[in-house]
Formats: sequence, C-alpha cells, structure tokens
Amino acid sequence: MNRIFAVVILLGLTFWLSSCFKDKGCPYVDQQYTASSSEIAYLQNYFTAQNITDVTQHPSGVFYKINQQGNGPVPGLCSTMLVTYYAYRLGYTNTFDQYTDSTGIPFVLGTLITGIQKVMPVIKAGSSVTMYIPPSLAYGGQEQRDQLGNIVLPANSYIRFDLHLKSVQ
Repeated sequence: MNRIFAVVILLGLTFWLSSCFKDKGCPYVDQQYTASSSEIAYLQNYFTAQNITDVTQHPSGVFYKINQQGNGPVPGLCSTMLVTYYAYRLGYTNTFDQYTDSTGIPFVLGTLITGIQKVMPVIKAGSSVTMYIPPSLAYGGQEQRDQLGNIVLPANSYIRFDLHLKSVQ
C-alpha cells in the first residue's frame, strides 16, 4: 500500500512540476505595421514601368504573386518553415542573400521581417511566391552587411524575395 501511495505522490508531483514548465505559448505578436502611401505608390509605379502584372496587395502594403500554390499546411507566427529563397534589392539582378540547397533552411516565421510575416500565412507548404516589400516592412533604415562587413543592402531599400515554402512544422 505504501508503494502505491508513493507512486501516486510521485506521479502527482511530476504532473504538477511539468505543468509549471509548460510552453507559455507563442512569443511572437502580429505586427500591425503598414507601408506608407508613398511606399505603395513607389511599388505600383515600379510594376507599371516593369510591366509586372497579377500582383496582389496585402493590406499591410506588401505586394506578392503566388507562382505555384501548394497544398500543405499554412504557417503561423510560431511555425518553423523550411524554405529556399533568393533576395534582391528591387531593380537589381544580383542577389544580396540566397539559400538554394534543396533541403531548405529552417526559419520561425515570427523571427523574420514583417513583410514576410504578412505574406506567408496566405500560402501553403509547397507554394512558391514572389514578394515585393517596402522598406518599412523590411529592414527600414538599417543597412544589411555581409560577414566581411560590406554593405549588401543599403538602408531604406525595397526588396524582392523569390521564396519556395517547402514545409511547415
């Protein structure tokens, strides 16, 4: 009888302690930032000049085009996604960043720039998308540097991401 009582106490203590250390939920919050009207106008003028059609404007001011719709799960802010991507300064042909290994690189959506956070929940795993992101929803006034300290993306740059969402966990 004492052994059963000890097991019940031990199980109860384990349950109580584990409830104290439970995941506190998703630490990321949906950012309510929106692009300025001048940033949106800049992108619209760019699309006209480049004859880019079939882009959709997200309410935040990010523009995107779904190139291929997948059929997997949709990522949330705390989802880990495996992606491949090319990142360009708008109007330039050289990438400032890329990850092309077919296995993809993992990112938690809530850790990425606001522009990507806004578009990813409208696509499913298996999708590829092109995003046009204004500075206020990207890196803003912060220049981006490579590992050697060279500026690869000036402050207040408009950027384009070509991204393939391989999976969502």
